Amino acid sequence: MNHWDRIEAFTEVVRLGTFSSAARHLNVSASHISRLVVKLEQQLGTQLLYRTTRKIRLTDAGRLYYEHCRHLFEGFREAEAAINDLQSSPRGVLKITAGYTFGERYIVPLLNDFMQQHPQLEVRLHLTNRRVDLIEEGYDLAIRIGPMEDSSLIARRLWTREELVVASPAYLAQYGEPANLQDLVRHQCLIGSRDRWLFSDQGMRREVRVQGRLHANSGMALLDAALKGLGLVQLPAYYIGEYLETGALVPVLEPYAFRDSAIWVVYPQHRHLSSKVRMFIDFLVEEIERNHGL
Repeated sequence: MNHWDRIEAFTEVVRLGTFSSAARHLNVSASHISRLVVKLEQQLGTQLLYRTTRKIRLTDAGRLYYEHCRHLFEGFREAEAAINDLQSSPRGVLKITAGYTFGERYIVPLLNDFMQQHPQLEVRLHLTNRRVDLIEEGYDLAIRIGPMEDSSLIARRLWTREELVVASPAYLAQYGEPANLQDLVRHQCLIGSRDRWLFSDQGMRREVRVQGRLHANSGMALLDAALKGLGLVQLPAYYIGEYLETGALVPVLEPYAFRDSAIWVVYPQHRHLSSKVRMFIDFLVEEIERNHGL
């Protein structure tokens, strides 16, 4: 039968370096710790520690045994911390990064709602379209768009990203509506950071190179140009939903709309996920699904 008090005494002696330090940590006498370690050695039939008046040193068997036992007690401590954290409210600092447009339009309002519910929480939000290294730069989580490329991160889907090609009624009245992807060469296209647009053609991903007078690395700049009749534009549905509803923009090439993409909340892998991160992720997923039916 295993005696956990003996194993705990041994691991604390090794971790803290002396019998007296282990005794103070476990709130028992040093002689009691010494007896437990001796009993453990007798139980195992091998010596675990070399003892001197000034310090202890592990035997080969002791080193091997400690490496296995250390992980057990680390797991116990993490399990206790996880239970305590589960019962507590989010507190401390939560560091988040997201892209400008989606972050401003959708993440910021939900983040502010979450802070209202949890007054002990502090937030550091950084909006950028740069791909942030979460671990290197110390972020708890990020909102990412597109395919997941970093396998070291855990990802949870927030939203299906739908790419639509739209134009103003005035533009279509003057230049006509493209009937297929080949027709794009006859149109002014408003181009973002890439001159290739994504489509789904008979179930296959397809990229089409487009051309036009305006190139801009701002979705809002492209949206404004489309509203003013300067050309066709491909933008995520969340950019343009209100303009589709009012008729200010009209979708074209709908059978080719690209829907095989997503928006994710990602975070580093941890054995124990803090309540502030876990609860905010759950809140994001629930609120986006409730408000947008996704």
